[in-house]
Amino acid sequence: MTTDIVIETTRGNAVESRHRVRGLVCDASGTPVLAFGDIDRPVFPRSAIKVFQAIPLIETGAADALGLDAGDLSLACASHSGEPGHVARAASLLAKVDLGEAHLECGCHWPFDQPVALALARAGEEPGQLHNNCSGKHAGFLCTAIHEREDPAGYVGADHAVQRRVRDVLADLTETRPGEDQPAGIDGCSIPTYAAPLRGFAKGFARLAAGQGVDGARAAAGQRLMAACMAEPWFMAGTRRACVSLMEAAPGRVFAKTGAEGVFCGTVPELGLGFALKVDDGATRASEAAVAAVLARLFRTRDGALAERYDAMSHTTLRNWQGTEVGEVRAVDA
Repeated sequence: MTTDIVIETTRGNAVESRHRVRGLVCDASGTPVLAFGDIDRPVFPRSAIKVFQAIPLIETGAADALGLDAGDLSLACASHSGEPGHVARAASLLAKVDLGEAHLECGCHWPFDQPVALALARAGEEPGQLHNNCSGKHAGFLCTAIHEREDPAGYVGADHAVQRRVRDVLADLTETRPGEDQPAGIDGCSIPTYAAPLRGFAKGFARLAAGQGVDGARAAAGQRLMAACMAEPWFMAGTRRACVSLMEAAPGRVFAKTGAEGVFCGTVPELGLGFALKVDDGATRASEAAVAAVLARLFRTRDGALAERYDAMSHTTLRNWQGTEVGEVRAVDA
């Protein structure tokens, strides 16, 4: 199916804004099930591929040596909201290797979720690096470095062993040469980020989900991480977050992870499918509606009730500060 998806934002009875989406759902061979827009133009995946970045935590044996549970592994793949439970879990991960917040190199920011940020401010506190939405991923990096007896200082650098391992995983799963045949840059949390076509990310997730076209141990590592996120989605995101709602709508059946600038990636493990999408203007409200619309399409002929659930999630009512309904965000076929 190649029908394009457009996300419309309405006000009254008029369309006020339109967001164009491109994306791919495919199997482990790369054969498309759904395709829309330009899937070969490179995109930076941002946080949508944190599962790929966390695979060395499993492959090196660090996760097992440290006794990490599903909540720990979910946090290692997280773009969390900086809620107290996230902060405490990130600190506990660091404590497992006798490190602390000062060893993080992700920087600090106020929690992106406004109620969380306001609660922190009302308590008279300032955010630290543990509040960074990527602190769990960085704690995972540090756990791996210490397990491998590497100097943790500078672990965010492209030449550090931590990032070389991540780059190798990305090269394998996306079938590209990160930083060589595709654009490269620095992510918001200071680690390298490598662009690739949406086709590469969707196929990479499908290969992990299906255990095909990838080393068996690597597939098992990816499946373990995604299972942890599906079992403990709150640690991967937070209260009222779209990733949590998408996964809780079909417990154990859908893995979905957001990334900055309108990216979403994930899998439907029971179908052996992976997906990757990008909203060209980078709007998160549009990517959240788009991924729900894609999942609704996938389940329409397999599970009508679930398809309806996702279809409802692809429409969001907009209200003004007085609580008056003023419009909606909705997915439509272009």
